[in-house]
Amino acid sequence: MSPQTLNHAGIAARVPHSGSMCLLHSVRAWSATHIECSALSHRDPANPLRVQGVLMAANGIEYAAQAMALHGSFNAAPGNAPTPGFLASVRGVRLQVPRLDTVEGELLIHTSKLAGDHQQALYAFTLHDESGTLLVDGRATVILNALP
Repeated sequence: MSPQTLNHAGIAARVPHSGSMCLLHSVRAWSATHIECSALSHRDPANPLRVQGVLMAANGIEYAAQAMALHGSFNAAPGNAPTPGFLASVRGVRLQVPRLDTVEGELLIHTSKLAGDHQQALYAFTLHDESGTLLVDGRATVILNALP
């Protein structure tokens, strides 16, 4: 059984992202169909996704993708490694703000698995600020077991 909540070090041990590229700070809650995470890295001047000091809102997709990867690790069968996958497409993405580095406080990331099997998964995702204002939302398809 995976923990209901998890800190940054626990997240880094479960996702393929390391060092400053592991963007998530904590897991707030999860179930078989959703995960809720928080992040503080959007405010870090050393965030590796910043370009000329700016973290554009489109980078919210990467925050959501890391939450999806973490969700997949929680749903792996006991004793089995998480299924490797990659983000194949995003659809219906709406950027409600131009950038994320100016958002005060934590980013709140929520992903819900809408459908899937052992080959692919479809997720809906949202990023909000601490007050609940929607920043980014959309859907993503993840391809699983793509490596030989």
